[in-house]
Amino acid sequence: MPIIKLDAVHPTKEQKEKLIADLTRVASEDLGVAPEFFYVVINEHDLDNWGVGGKTLEQFLADKKK
Repeated sequence: MPIIKLDAVHPTKEQKEKLIADLTRVASEDLGVAPEFFYVVINEHDLDNWGVGGKTLEQFLADKKK
């Protein structure tokens, strides 16, 4: 069974539902495997669990607003 894993910063319930449906549909079409065989796992992270350019993502985004 194919597994699709996605890491994201706290998507909403609606975003997760759409991602699961869209990722499954596209992977099913591209791989020729029926949708019911796919698993989708979304790992949620806080902004301070990601690093970009030597800063936490929270710091990086704050700097971009300046």
